[in-house]
Amino acid sequence: MSLSTLFLEQMLLIRRTEEAIARHYPEQKMRCPVHLSIGQEAAAVGVCAALEATDLAVSTHRAHAHYLAKGGDLDALIAELHGKSTGCCGGRGGSMHLSDTKVGFVASTAIVGNSIPVGVGLALSLKQKRSDRISCIFLGDGATEEGAFYESANFAVVRNLPVLFACENNFYSVYSSLDKRQPKNRSLAELAKAIGLNTVVVDGNDVEAVHTATNAAISAIRNGLGPYFIEMPTYRWLEHCGPYDDDHLNYRPHGELAYWKSRDPIQQLIERLQLCAEDLNTMETKIAHRIDVAFAKADTAPFPDPSSGMDGIYATVLGPQL
Repeated sequence: MSLSTLFLEQMLLIRRTEEAIARHYPEQKMRCPVHLSIGQEAAAVGVCAALEATDLAVSTHRAHAHYLAKGGDLDALIAELHGKSTGCCGGRGGSMHLSDTKVGFVASTAIVGNSIPVGVGLALSLKQKRSDRISCIFLGDGATEEGAFYESANFAVVRNLPVLFACENNFYSVYSSLDKRQPKNRSLAELAKAIGLNTVVVDGNDVEAVHTATNAAISAIRNGLGPYFIEMPTYRWLEHCGPYDDDHLNYRPHGELAYWKSRDPIQQLIERLQLCAEDLNTMETKIAHRIDVAFAKADTAPFPDPSSGMDGIYATVLGPQL
């Protein structure tokens, strides 16, 4: 199987998984908010395919794609969304707080920009240990408006840390478009460059282009040439939070969603690969089975034992005698 075919299989797995989450969500068994990245799969897959298994990654509230692309376990993801003990965080994290150190996926967080200092801290640790690993920080365009981004990026440049800022610019922060939040025609990559980061802009809907650009950036980082910022223009198809289409709210210009759907990263790759219908159907069938099994396992898995509710905290709870 070619590398590009593997990219397609991963993007389809992410797309079909999130479509299944959207279908099942009204059943009220997933009692956590979900932020889906349907339409943005190429960015996650292209970046993660360039990372080594031992490299580290942190992500945002929209983390399913990054977790799966980094090698995360599908069964553990679906179980986590159901709050089950077999989830990657034992049912404690839900959709927005995924962690699986076995695959180098350290954390995701609900707070915009909150994982950026964590990723930079990981890079500092890796440098102090003289490791050749890198830290990858997934962030959205909205996170570039947080003070944590500027402080962290500046620190990364000053200390020449092995860190990759992978920015999925989908042009919206909830219902506010980028041109309503920042000066007209401002380039996020140029903003990052002004801080001192090496920068590159690549089509976030072209998984092969993302992979090529990320490979080059990672090679430079490992060779001590400084941290990188990759801007990947892309687009989310569904609402900011939840399983539904929200185009009827009219916060997006008429025809914008249709335009980006016409640039579907999966369909573009299928056409480039000239994959025959039989091979595509075989791939889809395999993926559908994996997803069905994951949901079935989550449905029958136990919830965490209530007695374990205080496990994993940093301090012992003091007794009433004090």
